[in-house]
Amino acid sequence: MRMSNLLSQTLREAPSDAEIPSHQLLVRAGYIRQLAAGIFTAMPLAKRSLTKIEDIMREEMDAIGGQEMTMPVVHPAEIWKATGRWEKVGPEMGRFQDRNGRDMVLAMTHEEAVVAIIKDEIQSYRQLPMLIYHIQTKWRDDPRPRGGLIRVREFTMKDSYSLDRDWAGLDLQYANHYQAYFRIFGRCKLPVIAVESDVGMMGGNMAHEYMYLTPVGEDTLLLCDECGYSANRQIAKFQKKSASTEKAKKLKKVATPAAKTIADLIEFLKIPEYQTAKVVFMMAVIQDGNVEKEKLIFAIVRGDMDLNETKLMNAVGAKQLRPAEESEIISVGAVPGYASPIGLKGILVVVDDLIPDSPNLVAGANEDGYHLMNVNYGRDFIADVVTDITAARDGDACPNCSAAMKAVRGIEVGNIFKLGPWYSEAVGATYQDADGEEKPVVMGSYGIGSGRLLASVVEEYNDEYGLLLPISVSPYEVHLVELAGGKKESKEIKETAEKLYQDLKKAGIEVLFDDRDESPGVKFNDADLIGIPLRLTVGHRVLKEGGIETKLRSESEKNIIPLDQAVDNTKETIRRLYDQVEKSLKTVEFES
Repeated sequence: MRMSNLLSQTLREAPSDAEIPSHQLLVRAGYIRQLAAGIFTAMPLAKRSLTKIEDIMREEMDAIGGQEMTMPVVHPAEIWKATGRWEKVGPEMGRFQDRNGRDMVLAMTHEEAVVAIIKDEIQSYRQLPMLIYHIQTKWRDDPRPRGGLIRVREFTMKDSYSLDRDWAGLDLQYANHYQAYFRIFGRCKLPVIAVESDVGMMGGNMAHEYMYLTPVGEDTLLLCDECGYSANRQIAKFQKKSASTEKAKKLKKVATPAAKTIADLIEFLKIPEYQTAKVVFMMAVIQDGNVEKEKLIFAIVRGDMDLNETKLMNAVGAKQLRPAEESEIISVGAVPGYASPIGLKGILVVVDDLIPDSPNLVAGANEDGYHLMNVNYGRDFIADVVTDITAARDGDACPNCSAAMKAVRGIEVGNIFKLGPWYSEAVGATYQDADGEEKPVVMGSYGIGSGRLLASVVEEYNDEYGLLLPISVSPYEVHLVELAGGKKESKEIKETAEKLYQDLKKAGIEVLFDDRDESPGVKFNDADLIGIPLRLTVGHRVLKEGGIETKLRSESEKNIIPLDQAVDNTKETIRRLYDQVEKSLKTVEFES
């Protein structure tokens, strides 16, 4: 490709709304352009990189028995209503009506489409196991798109779906995907870890996320260096210890003027945080049959703990949570800043499992300016749900080995789910087993977003001058720069560069040829910004020395090689770069 014909243009400055390096660099280097919030055009350079990433996915899916297909982006709402997710999924789902008034869905995932297909296509156990996949556009109306391709509304994903007779078959395909995903990320040179995660709207009984660790990540992960425990903070567990073993004392009301927060309360009463009960009021959207209802939740954790909203959502089966408004709190008889469930009726109370083991806490008296001392669970109040609803933090004890865990930030670049038979049962996608019994197909779901993966690679590989792309995902293998300028030797330089360009292409090498009438400084700056791993330069100085200049983008050293050896030398360098990627791959076994 000649840069004189390339649609993409480089920019000297990043747009003001680009906050993280990958967003800034992908825009500046001409890889992407924004059409609307969370909606991007992949320009020719990005498209080539995305195609390479997607081809890597194809190769690894094919290697574990995958069959590629393409499922529609637009779905009839009926298939989503059959599984119940039409009601369960909130406004992030794209809903519309066709010209006949029929409810339709813009696909945010394809489980419903899969079971609609296999309901008719799979009849016998002899057809199982099976693995199908596609690479397709998705739409999720995220309220807060950010970070360029990191968090978008329209995106492309590789989805694969395993179909099995039983859980044992699913376990095997899950383990195969676990390894294949590490190979995909490894071939893209992106370091990742796999952590346990929440199943969320997907459902099922197990999920793992592949995380690229970076300070710009939105997810918080808890890791144990001693035993290897790893989990997203959404579900991370930790060892909790009761702060006291003292016997229950008599309930006592005390005046606590202007002590509406835990910080105010412990300062006024001169007590530690762990002796207090923290009430967090949330409004939960809960599906009751075909009707959505909002319920006020009294979520109670110990004062030295933080509420984990994901755990709370799972505990009450909520679709959504939002902070309760003051009027909603007052409507049930509670007093904001001085509230507790004591003496109240008709409310939904969820307490952390540490509360029953924490005697003599200080809690609100539901009276302005007053708290109750020596509050004890079971004697003074009971809950509708007692479960773990606290968020793990840096330094908390590992649930497996008690060592202190560390909290780190990460970007989710892939996920895998054990769905089981739930979707199949919902629509009657069954097969006849060897004994003649009808059984539901057991499913797994596995996804990787190609755009987010590219952005994460850029986040990992860049410097002050631009991108430093691994050869496996670079749009081109070689950046050929012609420095003709206005010199009298320009004709020779142009002819030499043109011949080398043609010879490289004939040798099967992917070349971006900078044949523009620009200064050397502009061309070199653009080459560094675009980030192709190998640069070849044809100019007056190096031709006088009988060759061309070669330089790796990741190194400062430059070399001059004879012109007649340029193609062979380039092929050898490219082969070596690919070999380095392959040698860096490691087999990661799944441990259930």
